[in-house]
Amino acid sequence: MTASTEARSAATPLTRRLAARSVVAWVLVVLALFAGAALGAPRVGVLTMAPGEVFFERFGHNAIVIDPQDGREPTSYNFGYFDPGEPDFLARFVAGTMRYRLVALPLEADLAQYRASGRGVSVQWLDLDATEAGALAAMLEVNARPENAVYDYRYFTDNCSTRVRDALDAALGGLLKRTLTASSEGNSHRSEAVRLASPAAWMGTGFHLGLAAKADRPLSRWDEAFIPMRLADSLRTLKRADGRAIVALEAEVLPHRLAPEPAEMPQLGFEAAVAGFALAFGLLWLGRRAPRAVAAFAGGFWLLAGLAGTTMLFLWFGSGHDFAWGNENLFLLSPLAWLLLPGAVRAMRGRPPGRLFGVVIVLVLALAAAGAFLKLMPFMKQANVEWVVLLLPLHWALARHFRQLAATATAGR
Repeated sequence: MTASTEARSAATPLTRRLAARSVVAWVLVVLALFAGAALGAPRVGVLTMAPGEVFFERFGHNAIVIDPQDGREPTSYNFGYFDPGEPDFLARFVAGTMRYRLVALPLEADLAQYRASGRGVSVQWLDLDATEAGALAAMLEVNARPENAVYDYRYFTDNCSTRVRDALDAALGGLLKRTLTASSEGNSHRSEAVRLASPAAWMGTGFHLGLAAKADRPLSRWDEAFIPMRLADSLRTLKRADGRAIVALEAEVLPHRLAPEPAEMPQLGFEAAVAGFALAFGLLWLGRRAPRAVAAFAGGFWLLAGLAGTTMLFLWFGSGHDFAWGNENLFLLSPLAWLLLPGAVRAMRGRPPGRLFGVVIVLVLALAAAGAFLKLMPFMKQANVEWVVLLLPLHWALARHFRQLAATATAGR
């Protein structure tokens, strides 16, 4: 969600995590509740930080503020910290098994980085009963202790925003989950990820290419709260059974001085089809005039296709990134493309690409065509039409060009 110090969190309620960790912790929570009732309940707010310009800031961020209202500075409970100095940090990042932690810090210290980068921050002060506010403050205090603070981060299902969501839901006796699971805005993990990443073209493209069908399931408002701004939207509409609004007051803490977040995921199916057919017929036209240039283009394309396919296979079989498992784009970007590279080099030198090359290029085209045909089947649910209409014509044009070259070379013998 944001900065090199931000995280995201979970479908597992915070109360269950705490109970599993320590019976002693729950004793402390109960004692804190009695103390809170005697001394007065704190004020509870949810901070929502707008997206930034750096790639790890694109999804925004949030935190829970506990204001004791006794003259002490409010505390920001931030679920987004991690330690890049851990010996296995990079390996865990690649494998999708990162460790994040909850950190309690003074509110002004937490706001400093957002003020410096021009990111807007708003706060929603919640109308919680004294027991609810006291329970939440006690839970967060216990959970922020070093022995409890670390959790296994999952990009869509266990992050900074879902941790905030789950903590609030626990304090409200399950009100959030009961209410938000009953409705949906029709968003998906893909639409939200690509939407927010799209200002960085490479990042939006990577999400769209790398996410599999699991990312295209419609989300309830509960699930879409993995995005901090969506959680803020839901809190804004949430009411108790008696009609009392959960949000008592909303205010701007820091002004937003950057471009606003995109409203929707870009829809580029038509543009992708135009580009795919333009490239295909352009290559066929160029192939009659400069076949070595086409061979150079093909070599670069197959290099990237093989790299993309190998990466998708790794994400499927070698990582914990389960939203990338079973990616249908493997039909279009197969690691088999690497087997075509020697033939492309030979063609660049004006030599026949070879017999194996002819077999593999037909197989690569057949896989792409199969992927396109299977899109007609109800079990193929991945939203990758843009990639089909862009890449299938390209595979067809390259296969046609090189088969024509081989036929011409055979006829000339």
